[in-house]
Amino acid sequence: MSIVERDTTAAAVPALPARRVHVLRAAGVSLVLVTAADGLPEVLHWGRDVGPVDVADTDELLLALGRPISPSAFDAPWPLTVLPTERDGWEGRPAIAGHVEGLPLVPRWRDVEVTSTSREAVVTADSEELALRSVFALDDAGVLRVRHTVTNRGVRAVHLQALEAVLPVGERVSEVFDLAGRWTRERTPQRRALPQGSHARESRRGRTGHDAPTLLVLGTPGFDDASGEVWAVHLAWSADSVHRHDVLAEARPVLGAGELLRAGEVVLGAGEDFTAPDAVFVWSDEGLDGMSARLHDSLRARPGHPNRPRPVVLNTWEAVYYRQELAPLVALAETAADIGVERFVLDDGWFLGRRSDDTSLGDWRVDPSVWPDGLRPLVDRVRDLGMEFGLWFEPEMVSPVSELAVAHPEWLLQRPDDDVRTWRNQYVLDMANPLARAFVLESMSAVIGEHHVDFVKWDMNRDIVHAVHAGRAGVDAHTRGVYALMDSLRARHPWLEIEACASGGGRVDLGVLERTDRVWPSDTNDAMERLAIQRWTEALLPLELIGAHVGPEVSHTTGRHLDLDFRMAVSLFGSAGLETDVTRLTAEQLDRLRAWTTLYKRVRGLLHTGRLRHLDLGDPGLATTSVVSVDRGSALVRVARTVTGPQSLAVPLRVRGLDRARRYRMAPAAGLGVPHGLDMVPPPWLGRGYLELSGAVFEDVGARLPMLAPGTAIVLEFTALD
Repeated sequence: MSIVERDTTAAAVPALPARRVHVLRAAGVSLVLVTAADGLPEVLHWGRDVGPVDVADTDELLLALGRPISPSAFDAPWPLTVLPTERDGWEGRPAIAGHVEGLPLVPRWRDVEVTSTSREAVVTADSEELALRSVFALDDAGVLRVRHTVTNRGVRAVHLQALEAVLPVGERVSEVFDLAGRWTRERTPQRRALPQGSHARESRRGRTGHDAPTLLVLGTPGFDDASGEVWAVHLAWSADSVHRHDVLAEARPVLGAGELLRAGEVVLGAGEDFTAPDAVFVWSDEGLDGMSARLHDSLRARPGHPNRPRPVVLNTWEAVYYRQELAPLVALAETAADIGVERFVLDDGWFLGRRSDDTSLGDWRVDPSVWPDGLRPLVDRVRDLGMEFGLWFEPEMVSPVSELAVAHPEWLLQRPDDDVRTWRNQYVLDMANPLARAFVLESMSAVIGEHHVDFVKWDMNRDIVHAVHAGRAGVDAHTRGVYALMDSLRARHPWLEIEACASGGGRVDLGVLERTDRVWPSDTNDAMERLAIQRWTEALLPLELIGAHVGPEVSHTTGRHLDLDFRMAVSLFGSAGLETDVTRLTAEQLDRLRAWTTLYKRVRGLLHTGRLRHLDLGDPGLATTSVVSVDRGSALVRVARTVTGPQSLAVPLRVRGLDRARRYRMAPAAGLGVPHGLDMVPPPWLGRGYLELSGAVFEDVGARLPMLAPGTAIVLEFTALD
């Protein structure tokens, strides 16, 4: 029968098999799952809330979205299931792949059951080779987590090569957005037209990576920070990953992510199981900021989310580097405490033989040649000054020149006799090896317990290549071992907070943040570079999880000179701190820092609970960030100039998110200087020092800014007058 001869009358519509729809709903989001007569269920809808679906709606919904038979295709309709493969009719990238004794793993699922509540659906199924358990959980913020577990139910080994979470998205998507980068330039945005075909972005760095996608976003035409529909996915995993999208002629667009498994890395014997890392899916009809708001609300609702004020930190690295001596460090601590620092962190260089980066990793004992009386004199003085004490470790690494490497070469994840390259003069310890992991746990615990260390900066300064554990590829096992080490350390020391650092921003993901309290987003403290790095880290994380330090006047990564007020303005919007030798500053500079720490302590409750937005003022040389309190009674806005703008007249500041019916006073934040603009005469309101208008006027009309010079910023406070 030709296409034109095909019968399309109502009588040709086949009788619908008995199928059940499961609807998850929260925060304006719906996931609609429908069971199949045979095989796994499929997702009919993920996006804006469709409301309750009753029995009568089910048949109508299936008729509305039922799949027709397209030309030059299979002879019967086929479902886009929650784990699509060729057996279903899917010809894109398979969600599950592998082999059993050389035969492709394409499970024929049977005995499928779906149980659901209003927030969670659980799918179970069996095949000849595997048992499957898939969980779809929608939280109060409308963020959806998908977790797949497979168990070998046979006797033959199952070689698993992929187990990825995928969901269909709206068919109006036309653009794809994600992040890239490098060391000291992490999370650089990139955007392009959405192509047809199956496209996978792979990371093979053994850690999340400085160039990690972080979020893969598909969006409707022209989506931006404030508008447009977006569908996004993030993999909560700290190692090799795949972020993928498929746009095939025969199916809806698909978005997904999963762990990248090396050949032979996961082989399941009889009864063994594998649980893939959680894929975190987010939909928003308020652009990228709406997507981020859901993620931030989701993270803030976690039981383990940091719930006390984020302390002002001083990290010693860019103050002293490896030049550790008691007297200068005590002087540094005393000056830090005087200007309002609350946590003093001793960075790399305190342990046995560590005078440079080519030795001693793994030998986690206090070096008596530098600290003849141990760390106790420094720790006691820090505590006497009212500050917490933190310490740097790099637990997963070992230097070839170290006692540990000599004693236990069998503990290495990378075999030196295989000509594996060193990176920063170090190898990786196999954290999947229980003996190696126990050794590191005991070594760290001895130091942490003796000094009641409050905070650990957990560094990881190299990619992992050619990783081998127990005779097979070892990145997966190593990463799970790292998680186990973190869990064990915190179980022993429940007061301990951990910062995830990996040469700066090489490990920024929700997997490690299940076990840590903040991330270090980049090794550059150049505030101009940090504006962009922190902004795109904010796409995933709220400000309280993002370390942000005031660095030296001259950045050691870029050589750029930047004014102190600019550096303070950038660092204010984060988990704030300092990383410079404050003992070398003038009295006037110390006064400015003292005022800044006072400001941070006053506004951190707002910054770390409020709604974050990025404002487009129509000037590409301005980076504008706002935080509005939950009750919309206050707000803080930072406007930073990166390059000169196209106009001679400064643009007005228009602020989204205020209560349009309330009246606000806007004034420069006390504790930061007001930069001298390039205007001959500043805006009139600035001369008076404040402006009072309604939220509606601030949003729709705005207030003229001063003409900022590149490398300057102004921070403005909004306070409701009622």
